[in-house]
Amino acid sequence: MRADRPPHGTTTATTGTESTTTRDPATTPDSASARDAMTASDPAVARDSITASDSVTARDSVTVRDLMTTSLPPATDNPPDPAADLLLPVPDDDGAPFWEYAARGELRAQTCTDCDEPRFPPRPCCPHCQSFTAHWQRMSGRGRIWSYVVPHPPLLPAYAAQAPYNAIIVELAEAPRIRLVGNLVATADAALNSVDPARLRIGAPVKAVFHTLPGGVTVPRWILERP
Repeated sequence: MRADRPPHGTTTATTGTESTTTRDPATTPDSASARDAMTASDPAVARDSITASDSVTARDSVTVRDLMTTSLPPATDNPPDPAADLLLPVPDDDGAPFWEYAARGELRAQTCTDCDEPRFPPRPCCPHCQSFTAHWQRMSGRGRIWSYVVPHPPLLPAYAAQAPYNAIIVELAEAPRIRLVGNLVATADAALNSVDPARLRIGAPVKAVFHTLPGGVTVPRWILERP
């Protein structure tokens, strides 16, 4: 039996026809040390390692920067419209002419052709004579505050942002049976809270103005006849 000289750092034991080789941890470099030694001894390997590391870092930086850029809202000089998220009227077939006339700046009421009685809300049949014939009569747009409320939170977010504001019921001058719900404002396009609630008075004379909401629907609002 002949035992060859083992490499430095290993011990070989031979028993019969089997042999085993063990590695001495104290004298054998680990994989990390071997990699570092290879990198130090080979400039090309070192260069490729640095380039790969820098590429990963650059890629991650660009990805994060791009995500941050695309997630930001576009810059604009126009402040957000406080009325953009308000609830919009939903016209139906009977009431569609009311909104069409409002878009022209006219306040009109459905009126029975047979008995000449105006009615609101719009409906197919006259509640006074049961006639099914009607036309849309133009109103003066003047009236008085019949009642009002000042809503307070909790409210929907778009309304809470404008509280305190008012909601008024207006009795039309030439048709006292018709009462419309709206808002008392300083001007047609002013915010809902543009009038101090302390100025609200039952019986105060008002007149209609018209405001187009962001959704495209024009609604009647009200301003004081004697500011």
